[in-house]
Amino acid sequence: MNYRLTCLTPTLVGDGQKLAPIDYMVWKDHVNVLNQKRIFRLLAKGPRLDGYLNQLKKSEKLDFASWGGFAQNYAGRRIPFEHSSSTQFWERAHAENLFIPTFATGPSGPYLPGTAIKGALRTALLQGLLATKQFADFSARVSPEGRLARHPAAAVEEATLGSAGSDSLRFLSAADSATIAENVFKIYLLRVSTLEARGGGKFELAWKQAPRGNSKRAEDSTPMFAEMAAPGTTFEGSWHESEFLAKSRRKTHLDRGAVFGMVNAATGEMLRVHGQYASWTGLPNLKASIARLEAKLGEVQQNHAGCVFPIGWGGSFFSKVAFLNTADPAYRDILKQVGFYARAIQSGLPFPKTRRVIFEGNQPATLPGFVHLEIK
Repeated sequence: MNYRLTCLTPTLVGDGQKLAPIDYMVWKDHVNVLNQKRIFRLLAKGPRLDGYLNQLKKSEKLDFASWGGFAQNYAGRRIPFEHSSSTQFWERAHAENLFIPTFATGPSGPYLPGTAIKGALRTALLQGLLATKQFADFSARVSPEGRLARHPAAAVEEATLGSAGSDSLRFLSAADSATIAENVFKIYLLRVSTLEARGGGKFELAWKQAPRGNSKRAEDSTPMFAEMAAPGTTFEGSWHESEFLAKSRRKTHLDRGAVFGMVNAATGEMLRVHGQYASWTGLPNLKASIARLEAKLGEVQQNHAGCVFPIGWGGSFFSKVAFLNTADPAYRDILKQVGFYARAIQSGLPFPKTRRVIFEGNQPATLPGFVHLEIK
């Protein structure tokens, strides 16, 4: 069997690599990734090598006036911005915000790692199986005066999905996808939205600025850039299911249909939460995008045509946790013990109050990483 994974929104499954501002130059609304080895060989033949090395060592960006010809003639890749307006925001941004995460790439080209699919399915399945009572019991065992264990949820996860030898998803395996063409990728502009209290239980939209502070105008917030596969991009690879492992060492039998059903249910709840957030922020394009995802999910469920879920970078807090109801008192008690989240919980605002929002046509448009998985 084979799988086909189709990107419904711009998607980035990275390999941990980023383009530094000295690795590329922006020219004609494209990110031109420099072939540094070729440039070094060329400059080694003349007196300009020392000047180029000094600029790489000291500068935050390459001086286009001096080295712009390299963007035209010595670029290994040319990745277009999603919209020409992104160029002006790139030019105004600080260098520390211009490190561009890139899609996973091997010797033969860009591909989708099979582990990314399996990990996303595992998280969604855990969301579908975990009971509210388990969080309440866990919260009761956490002392407010004490300190959380290093991996406090490991026991809960193991009790829900099984240990390594009896893992609920052990019977499924997805191989790395075949490589795809590089021309499906674009550099997307993202900004982080947030909520501010307006009184009377209402909220208003603001945009995050680094290192701290908010702005009412999106143009004044801190931009981010990422190489992402455009909607409609498909990845295909091998898919294997073991009937023996599906039935062994588990009290309940889970087949592919049951797993995909739970994944879709978890995604439906996640989209409901995102839809509420879009209503609070008053972003019409974002709300319309989430409505389209909900319609696609309904179509997939009705036709039993696989599952929809978030994958990869930028998928928000909800794509990485096992429990989606952040208003649950027991859940909030647990999060208060985590220093990274404690202040946000104590604010009384909906949690999480931020989202990474992808801009399309210079307008806040959609959320990253939603995909549709089918088995052929």
